[in-house]
Amino acid sequence: MASAALGDELSCSICLNLYMEPVSLRCGHNFCQDCIVTALDTQEGSGVYSCPECREEYVERPTLEKNRKLCNIVENFKSTQQKEEKSEILCTYCVDSPSGAVKTCLQCETSMCDKHLTAHNKAVDHVLIEPTSSFNSKKCSIHKELLKYFCSKDAVCLCVSCCLVGKHKGHEVELLEEALEKKKEELRNVLEKLTKSKETTEKKIQNLQDQKRKAQEKADDEKKRVTALYEDTRRQLEVQEQRVLSEISRQVEEVSQTVTDIIKQLEIKKDELSIKIVHIDKLCNMTDPIIVLQDQELNEGDQNVEESSIHDWDDFMVSLVMHKSITDLINNMQLKTNFNIQNATDLLLDVKTANTFVALSDDLRTASYSETRKFRLKLPQRFTLYTQVMSMESFSHGRHYWEVEVGDCGDWNLGVCYTSIERDGEESGIGRNNKSWSLYATENRCSSLHNSQYQKINLESPVQRLRIYLDYEGGRLSFYQLSDPIRHLHTFTTTFTEPLHAAFYLNNGAWVKIVSSVFSIKP
Repeated sequence: MASAALGDELSCSICLNLYMEPVSLRCGHNFCQDCIVTALDTQEGSGVYSCPECREEYVERPTLEKNRKLCNIVENFKSTQQKEEKSEILCTYCVDSPSGAVKTCLQCETSMCDKHLTAHNKAVDHVLIEPTSSFNSKKCSIHKELLKYFCSKDAVCLCVSCCLVGKHKGHEVELLEEALEKKKEELRNVLEKLTKSKETTEKKIQNLQDQKRKAQEKADDEKKRVTALYEDTRRQLEVQEQRVLSEISRQVEEVSQTVTDIIKQLEIKKDELSIKIVHIDKLCNMTDPIIVLQDQELNEGDQNVEESSIHDWDDFMVSLVMHKSITDLINNMQLKTNFNIQNATDLLLDVKTANTFVALSDDLRTASYSETRKFRLKLPQRFTLYTQVMSMESFSHGRHYWEVEVGDCGDWNLGVCYTSIERDGEESGIGRNNKSWSLYATENRCSSLHNSQYQKINLESPVQRLRIYLDYEGGRLSFYQLSDPIRHLHTFTTTFTEPLHAAFYLNNGAWVKIVSSVFSIKP
């Protein structure tokens, strides 16, 4: 009963069937789109339009608004109704002992079991569908005829009359079975693509989850390693501190003991002097010349106490012990952190590559944009279009890092490039080809640049000093802003195939200075 009542609420008042593409009028009543369009067409020329249900009038033809929510409700109701009908539909001809129907004939509007279906098929050749008691959805809402054709232009199912008269007349149509097969083929293709896309997406999700898990595991291991390292460092610091303090205490004890010994000697001398003073004073007060003249104490010399044996405070010794302890600590930390600097080499700019508007310092460590052209020989290595320069040194293996300072005005671009980079033309710019990787800054904006592809980098403070880290075999180039705290700006990951040079672009008053040597990190 409840299902029937809901079906009445979801039925069009014109065709009395469930809504097909329901639309609403301003008055709030709903109708099938085809039904209300046909009704309004019949009112054309009368000077007024009205709602078929409440008769509210409209001076102009009312706008039809598609009722999407009602459409979804109807579809859900149909789906539920079909499930219920399929499970309950019985054979129309089995009266005494009802049997479940296996097919429904649309022309006869009957449902049949296997036995009666065989007899039916021997007599006629009708359209058979899955068991249903709802025949209206299989018929044209206008002509009440079976839907046999499909209009691909309007994407609707049609009866024979719809093909001959009405708005679908002359449209290209095909049999429902043919259209169904085409539609299924399209759906199978879409399904195949969606399935592949889903599998690819699942793999990406799985890879990202694995990456997240590995990152977390690595982070946990790193936390343990760092915690253990700093605990060990604190212990070593305490040991080294005690060593330095012990040296200070040793020196204090040595000085103190020496001073104490000298004081004792001086006290003895003082007592001896006091005795002599009393004796001499007594002689001075005597009147007997023989006693005074025969006294020999006056002729004994005083024994001097050497104060030069006191040790001075040896602050250099304290500094030496402290320096050795700190050096040992640093060396130990480098070994444990895999950050052992193997050697350092000078990173110098190659004047043979410098554009004529790039000025170089005498030590070949600073490059700046010049308003005036520098006289330089024309060489095949020289950059001619862009105001650029690159380093003499190249890197073809290993891990290295170097530091640079940049000015606070103008545009700059710094990174690495292959030796084979073009020296003229639009593609000779650093980062504007597949042979260079760089960090580009202009007007307080910063981006990574490779093969003319920009990726914006959000800066929290102006860049003044940078560290560039290159892992050749690992295919990694990273840029770090040496602020407080140190901030990672960007990392390129690729496979390097040629020797790499440090490279710099300068414009509008910009300058860059290499402030450190190239440090190679021992693996």
